[in-house]
Amino acid sequence: MKTQSNISRSALYLPASNSRAVEKAATLRADVIIFDLEDAVSVEQKANARSVACTAVQNDGAGESTAVIRINGLDTPWGNEDLVAALAAKPDAILVPKVNSANDIKNLSDKMVGNSVELWVMIETARSILNIQQIADATSNTPLSCFVIGTNDLAKETRMDMSNNREALVSALTQCVLAARVAGIQILDGVFNDFKNLETFEQECLQGKRFGMDGKTLIHPSQIDICNSVFAPSVEELEIARCVVEVFEKPENRAANVISIDGKMVERLHADMAKETLVRGKALGMI
Repeated sequence: MKTQSNISRSALYLPASNSRAVEKAATLRADVIIFDLEDAVSVEQKANARSVACTAVQNDGAGESTAVIRINGLDTPWGNEDLVAALAAKPDAILVPKVNSANDIKNLSDKMVGNSVELWVMIETARSILNIQQIADATSNTPLSCFVIGTNDLAKETRMDMSNNREALVSALTQCVLAARVAGIQILDGVFNDFKNLETFEQECLQGKRFGMDGKTLIHPSQIDICNSVFAPSVEELEIARCVVEVFEKPENRAANVISIDGKMVERLHADMAKETLVRGKALGMI
């Protein structure tokens, strides 16, 4: 399991029913490996996939990546057994699909009492978008630590069109980012389905970063490197951040709220943002 940073730029779904994919998990450069028991697994393979995923986690099968098990919904025939088994396996987090309300978070939290595993939840229904602030508010005194956007399910339920740079989803996605920031938790963007189209995939990663996403969920290993690069601070961003912090830390500027740097007015809030960039860069081993 992950031992370095809590940054989740890239989160790769691996169907736990695919033993070959699971065996390769530890060799991949994704920040997060999600052993999937839900969408990617047929009914006939549910029980076996559960066993494979739990064994992989117990044997550190995700390597240095954050290990997550996505269970089936608790309203399905497999969900409760998935949850019990996953908690016993002790991944870094359990990802729960189709969460709709703060009450869902409370019910899940009650089932996870006494366990150190984090709770990640899929935001992928119309109701979850309408209730997103209440869901975020449920972070207090629960293990909830991450929103994962399920854009495919959201588009299916709402009939929103994901083409044309996902313009129909912008309102929903930005509401989720706002709620995540209020709650102080991570938020990961949805998957990009055309995994061979890496150029457009990169553009969608850049869009997600502009929206304020922390990272993106992936469906193929070929997407990992691009995703990691986009959601990491660039060399230029780190240099600018270092400059801003250094200028504000000069004795003569420590009480200043606004400073001119290279002809631009820079506020202390920008220094705070610069510090966050440097922390992220340090966590990723870039500085």
